[in-house]
Amino acid sequence: MKTTAVKNNITTINPTTGKTLTSYTYMTDEAVKNTIDKSHKAFLDWKTKSFDERGKIIKAIGKELLNYKPELAELMTSEMGKLLTQSQQEVDLCAGICDYSANNASEFLKNEERKLQDGSKGIITYAPIGVIYGIQPWNYPSYQVIRYTITNLMAGNSILLKHAANVTGTAKLLESIFKAAGLPDGLFSVLLIDHDQSDLVIDNKHVRGITLTGSPKAGEIIGEKAGKALKKSVLELGSNDAYIVLEDADIELAVRTSVMGRIYNNGETCIAAKRFVVVDAVYDEFKDAFVKAMENLKVGNPMDSDTKLGPIAREDLRNTLHEQVEKSIENGAKLLCGGKIPEGEGFFYPATVLENVTSGQPAYDDELFGPAAALIRAKDEKDAMRIANDSRFGLGGGIFSKDVDHAIELAEKHFDTGMVFINKFGTAYPNMPFGGVKDSGFGREHGGFGMKEFVNAKSIMIG
Repeated sequence: MKTTAVKNNITTINPTTGKTLTSYTYMTDEAVKNTIDKSHKAFLDWKTKSFDERGKIIKAIGKELLNYKPELAELMTSEMGKLLTQSQQEVDLCAGICDYSANNASEFLKNEERKLQDGSKGIITYAPIGVIYGIQPWNYPSYQVIRYTITNLMAGNSILLKHAANVTGTAKLLESIFKAAGLPDGLFSVLLIDHDQSDLVIDNKHVRGITLTGSPKAGEIIGEKAGKALKKSVLELGSNDAYIVLEDADIELAVRTSVMGRIYNNGETCIAAKRFVVVDAVYDEFKDAFVKAMENLKVGNPMDSDTKLGPIAREDLRNTLHEQVEKSIENGAKLLCGGKIPEGEGFFYPATVLENVTSGQPAYDDELFGPAAALIRAKDEKDAMRIANDSRFGLGGGIFSKDVDHAIELAEKHFDTGMVFINKFGTAYPNMPFGGVKDSGFGREHGGFGMKEFVNAKSIMIG
């Protein structure tokens, strides 16, 4: 979705048609301050509630998400272009996160007793810290919000959200869903603000933590501002995940999974499969099948059940992707399919495959946020792992091999990423930590780890 900022106004655009959806008005500075004050006041009461009391409301949010599933899924698809079926899957994942967090918070954050060196007793308790400010992207309009919101609410914190402007409607609908589920006023607030106002939020004394999902550049900016304000931050940034295809891989499985890994969510996923590093022995076999499968994908209206690839979320993002493809070709990459902006309305881009991809090309060095894949030939397994790790990013990656034990060993000891998928592609699981290393950021979400990012691990020593 293209988003234009007119004075005191946000206008959202349907990426399928290029037509205007809705306009929203920015908040005044005074309204922002009052919202933060209200959030802090709500926190002071919420932090005293038991896990059972919080959990009942969080489970109710999960149920309301499912009640609103048709409306919410259609709105996400209208605002950013993901396939309707995938929007529906996103709502289901969000509901699952609610249930998982509600059921497990008391275990993740339970007090721990330790015997001290002098024979006395120590207690470690996890106390909520206050207002948590989330700056979230558009590519998973509901999931990105639920991911940090629900765990922090279960921990006892309150939440502020600055969502990407092009999914403002989703942000406001989520606010209504939380309210319908019975979440007390002030605990979840959407801020319709610009960048200057966002800086004021970070500096506000009541805001105790900042979490961002976005580009490495955004991470540098927000990380610096949070550090200057002495606020804890979690940064989940971009990546160009490498999927390694070894000589003993099931090629049919590898191709099918790699296509899904590249085009899921229209290819606009931080943890998408982006670089396909294939050993020489099976490179040609994989390439032929992969290119054919990518060429045969139906591009069209994401509301249609037989569509496999919808539009890019905004026109400027499509232009950026196309420039990256063209620059890669100028620097030696070979175009195998796609690579042309189609005529007609909407911000569509075809499934695109490049080979002869090497360092110095955007397809190798940078993140291609859309359905463009980089094929890279490796001499052998050792060379494939070297290429996979030859990146400033380190969010996820994949290995295709019939020798699962060996693949696990490679993942454990050699893959320099936060997540590794073996013979599969996946995005997120509520019970597994999510996050990366290097320029992909720091901190973890999910799996109980996210619940401990914004709590005070407090030591109590008893004489």
